[in-house]
Amino acid sequence: MSDDEREEKELDLTSSEVVTKYKSAAEIVNKALQLVVKECKPKAKIVDICEKGDAFIREQTGNMYKNSKKKIERGVAFPTCLSVNNTVCHFSPLASDTSELEEGDMVKIDMGCHIDGFIAVVAHTHVVQSGPITGKQADVVAAANTAAEVALRLVRPGKKNKDVSDAIQKVAAAYDCKIVEGVLSHQLKQFVIDGNKVILSVSNPDTRVDDAEFEENEVYAVDIVASTGEGKPKLLDEKQTTIFKRAVDKNYHLKMKASRFIFSEINQRFPILPFTARALEEKRARLGLVECVNHDLLQPYPVLYEKPGDYVAHIKFTVFLMPNGSDRITSHPLQELQPTKMIDDPEIKAWLALGTKTKKKGGGKKKKGKKGDKAEGGAEGEAMDASTNCGAS
Repeated sequence: MSDDEREEKELDLTSSEVVTKYKSAAEIVNKALQLVVKECKPKAKIVDICEKGDAFIREQTGNMYKNSKKKIERGVAFPTCLSVNNTVCHFSPLASDTSELEEGDMVKIDMGCHIDGFIAVVAHTHVVQSGPITGKQADVVAAANTAAEVALRLVRPGKKNKDVSDAIQKVAAAYDCKIVEGVLSHQLKQFVIDGNKVILSVSNPDTRVDDAEFEENEVYAVDIVASTGEGKPKLLDEKQTTIFKRAVDKNYHLKMKASRFIFSEINQRFPILPFTARALEEKRARLGLVECVNHDLLQPYPVLYEKPGDYVAHIKFTVFLMPNGSDRITSHPLQELQPTKMIDDPEIKAWLALGTKTKKKGGGKKKKGKKGDKAEGGAEGEAMDASTNCGAS
């Protein structure tokens, strides 16, 4: 085995140190999500909530590995986004934006944290109201959540990425909803939020991905976005895009002074993972980012929309593929749902009945199954959710 291969192996889940860093990042992002959900009240400014989410992650990660001999990078792995109602994803406005939440808004919260480049992401859907979620809103949340529960059971060693794509579309259809096109679930690696192994939510002639088989000791961000509409989101205004990621393999000599200034700052502060333009000086950023994007130095995460009146739900979670089964490390409990549809399809029920742990091989007496081996959460009520890399990647 070459040194490179040995290094790669030691950075996967066979290393207890790697597992600890992932789990620490997950614990922080789960708590950050909890904080953000509590802040989602009528008249709350969206940008303020996004800032609070990011600030919490920065503060909590800043308290870790303070005394480490080598410098350990840590912080926000994906900026906090709050996408409301028919907005699909990536809405994380600039400081000057005055958008507020209103009673009854369906809010998709999307965020990520990393410790030493080991990333945990989560997305969750919350409706700004007390009491149970009903009607179409309940249907779309149940569709996303049940699809996430099925995906958790199918993203396991030996299964293929296309098995998951077909299954989640079937689940959404059972609730009269559509899985949103263009959403990719990615393998996660150190400092890599969009690894090469991917699950395509909806296969169509325009979007193809390589067939891939899941393997032990891999980590995935499983990303499910469901809609009461057509599931074909559109970009309405490029100026709303505020999240970008440095395209590390691209170089270009920028012409404008503002662009060079901003690009230099990005290279110093955000060389690898996605960042928000809010972290840059707004006037300069507005000028400089355009040239950087036009010459492919930055990958934009556009704000996408379904049609007005459509509802969109988003659930993303980070999962370990361990030798003894799947271990979901990011999630948040759902509000009470009262969907108008119930799952009666035998194939979907069979998927939901699968355990997330694998039985140990070997002789001896059979142990009684642990409680956790049953389908966690079932189709509607208590199932937990989570998520990280919506649509436009």
